[in-house]
Amino acid sequence: MSQSAAAIGPGEIAVPQTHTQISGSGNEPVYTYRAGWDTRIVMDERGFGHSGIAVPPLGMGCWAIGGPFWAGAQPLGWGQVDDDESTRAAQHAFDLGIRLFDTADVYGTGHSERVLGRALSGRRDEAVIASKWGNTYDESQRQLLSPDITPQYMRRALEASLRRLGTDYIDIYQFHLADIEPADTMPLVEELESLVEAGKIRTYGWSTNDPQRAAAWSVGAHCTLVQHELNVLNDAPEMLAFIERQGWASLNRGPLAMGLISDKYGPGSRLPDDDVRGIEPDWMQYFKDGRPVPQWLARRDAIRDILASGGRSPVQGALAWIWARSPATIPIPGFRTVEQVRENVAALDYGPLGDSEMAEISKILDRQSPER
Repeated sequence: MSQSAAAIGPGEIAVPQTHTQISGSGNEPVYTYRAGWDTRIVMDERGFGHSGIAVPPLGMGCWAIGGPFWAGAQPLGWGQVDDDESTRAAQHAFDLGIRLFDTADVYGTGHSERVLGRALSGRRDEAVIASKWGNTYDESQRQLLSPDITPQYMRRALEASLRRLGTDYIDIYQFHLADIEPADTMPLVEELESLVEAGKIRTYGWSTNDPQRAAAWSVGAHCTLVQHELNVLNDAPEMLAFIERQGWASLNRGPLAMGLISDKYGPGSRLPDDDVRGIEPDWMQYFKDGRPVPQWLARRDAIRDILASGGRSPVQGALAWIWARSPATIPIPGFRTVEQVRENVAALDYGPLGDSEMAEISKILDRQSPER
């Protein structure tokens, strides 16, 4: 997929967004209206290998809209949510041209899938739904239980997700357990291939930060992606190099470093106890004891002006860094409100950061500037 972007010439007022080749909620294409002097760019779609799936280079992550859930006393959600606002936000993202929505059966122990299914009702065939499985859970108690990596459980989990989403197929199905030994997952790959043949899913991948685990799934003919962490503060050069060699898609969770990159958080911020960042799990690195980690804040602040250059917000600049980092990347920032969706989607109008901005960020963060 090309990294190219088409310039908008002076005097042009309304330009069909070529990154949303699909019609909106009606029969009309989605438009962005721009002032006559505006020279912002329009980005190409990004694809998932040979699956036939191609989407705008931004998706919406649906973890937060699942609401609270726990593993024992450990919060795993992002606090209380307003389901009506979540629905409006997802629908607004669709109206603005977003087509990829990434959820998981465990987010809110099924609640995220239900909310997303309602939001996309009547629009399902135009959307690309990604979900995940691997954990068992108690919906009534909103409790995460234990992993189950058997093909039999995967089948049951898929059918449950289909019911909650109100659909008969999932476009992108992802294994949600990052650290399972690759040899133990091979029966899953075989079963996933059967699910593709049966029309239950279109493609699949592993949600893991480990390139070796991701590589193990290259034996699957219909595996076309990896979901992994990537943001301007936390690069993943080995994973991106592997994905580009494979011709796969790179779905990027944590593109805003769990929200740290926004201006919302500073040294005095304290997250509530029902937020996953408030009482953090072992894997959390950006927040400790409910507060931003000072070292990460310092790195964010050091590059803030670059991210905010050209009229962008820091959030939009962070997404622009991901697009510039690789032609395979598709960030999936989370959302709970219409306002968050608008800010994230508006980043598409600015396109990727330039070479000089990328090099300067690498210099400030003291890492080698990636080859592009």
